[in-house]
Amino acid sequence: MRLASFLLDGRPAYGLVMDDTLYPAPPALAARFFPDLAAVLAAGATAELATTMRQQPGVAPDRVRFLPVIPSPRKIICVGVNYLAHIREMGREPPAHPTLFVRYPDSLVGHGEVLRRPRESTHYDYEGELAIVIGRPARRVAAADALASVAGYTCLLDGSVRDWQNHTSQFIPGKNFPATGSCGPWLVTTDEIPDPSRLHIETRINGQVMQSAPTSDLCFDVRRIVEYVSTFTPLSPGDIIATGTPSGVGFARKPPRWLVPGDVVEVSITGADGPGIGTLRNVVADEAG
Repeated sequence: MRLASFLLDGRPAYGLVMDDTLYPAPPALAARFFPDLAAVLAAGATAELATTMRQQPGVAPDRVRFLPVIPSPRKIICVGVNYLAHIREMGREPPAHPTLFVRYPDSLVGHGEVLRRPRESTHYDYEGELAIVIGRPARRVAAADALASVAGYTCLLDGSVRDWQNHTSQFIPGKNFPATGSCGPWLVTTDEIPDPSRLHIETRINGQVMQSAPTSDLCFDVRRIVEYVSTFTPLSPGDIIATGTPSGVGFARKPPRWLVPGDVVEVSITGADGPGIGTLRNVVADEAG
């Protein structure tokens, strides 16, 4: 099942994605019971609502503006330096524990929206990632049970303003300029992706492949990430955890490859056992003003 959040006729909505068509949730039902996709996950109502949404008139994707899959998650937690090849690329040793930082909701835009290079820097980098979307409350979850807490997966571009990221040992400033990252285009539920280690992620700029790796190269896999994060903080339905980026990032290239206005950035995740997730696509522009 694929679920997306979007603006339809300027109003926030969400719905089912099937055969390149969106089937929005009925407005009355959404207004009364489930105002957003996070509320649907919290109620465990995805299967029930999917039946209802299939009966609604379909909408072409070009009629909507995509929002991040979960427009206002309570938490966006990101894992850094988590692919083994990327760890080597950065000249580091595999860490004993996941390296974590946070992003704020306004740092992310949806599929098809414009990424904004901030006026303070030209060192704007790309990081394609697999993101976990939490489906039910989770606290101190064992790795063996972790996938039961996951609603599904999506693509995430962890856009990084590298000079600001490296001001100190804390990554947060370089990860939170508004509209520097993106998330989407939709959530793919776990029934379609039973094993997240059997995926392949690829990041392209203007059609050129810059990153390509299997998710089996993760140092800390999805199960261990959920176990670790849920130990120190309660996870809620709709929370997002980005799992890290493969090698091939712009700052590690010689010369560095920074994102510039006009660049088209695509993050694609395919599956060994099925279609995977799809492609998150955005265009870069300078911040206005």
